[in-house]
Amino acid sequence: MPNTNNAVLACVDGSIYTDSVCAHAGWASRRLDAPVQLLHTQLAHSDYAAPRDLSGAIGLGEKSALLEKLTQVDEARGKLDQQKGKLILDHAKEQVIDAGVVQVETLHRRGALVESISELEDSAQLIVLGKRGEHADFATLHLGSNLERVVRAAHKPVLVAARAFNAINRFVIAYDGGPSTRKALAYAVTHPLLRGLDCHLLRVGADSEENRTLLANATTELAQNGFTVKTHLQQGHTEEVIAAYVKAQAMDLLIMGAYGHSRIRTLIIGSTTSAMLRSCPIPVLMFR
Repeated sequence: MPNTNNAVLACVDGSIYTDSVCAHAGWASRRLDAPVQLLHTQLAHSDYAAPRDLSGAIGLGEKSALLEKLTQVDEARGKLDQQKGKLILDHAKEQVIDAGVVQVETLHRRGALVESISELEDSAQLIVLGKRGEHADFATLHLGSNLERVVRAAHKPVLVAARAFNAINRFVIAYDGGPSTRKALAYAVTHPLLRGLDCHLLRVGADSEENRTLLANATTELAQNGFTVKTHLQQGHTEEVIAAYVKAQAMDLLIMGAYGHSRIRTLIIGSTTSAMLRSCPIPVLMFR
């Protein structure tokens, strides 16, 4: 039986990414022999009633009547969102079961997605969500507003689903030897998610003894745990080199460290993580 305390936590919101999130979660669930928890969040009760300043020319009786109508509208919106959430979760559950998952739990929460994930991630081993949410479906290079917040806050690996799911047979680790990519390497050799897949190691940097040694040590660790590894060392702009390699080698999954710098530094000079997520057409597994 799968371990119910070691679930794949998949976040669904009814966007065009929902089916892909379910398919990626199903793939991970089968490889990890883990149950799936499907999470949908909606506004908290207090968020439906926006502050209202009805002072001014409106008479007391009119003001009371308007407030009552606005309250009724808020209640109706809340009920509709509740019904919508149930439909989203029911559909997602069907998708995950169709993907071969036996054990599925649906979770309908009120409040912010990041807060819900923080409360649930202790019982999860992997978090899956889409690149964009329901309000950004048509903005091709726009990242969902929740994505960076979730990745920065999460203590578990985050799998960002591509627009559509395709079979995953080969993966590349964008490896720099830092703490987050060391976590990725450790995950690869200790978890069954990537076992049996073709493994590539990519280091963006100068052709130096230090970088060759870095790749050699990582390759040895992977090879000792059953992986056949292809390595590549190339100098250039990080995002461009990774994107070109993913395309040239027809990679199915990119693995990388996430948001290694502060929000302030990211605001000033940008983020490799965000750039790769915007441009990369394949799923990305991220570690912090």
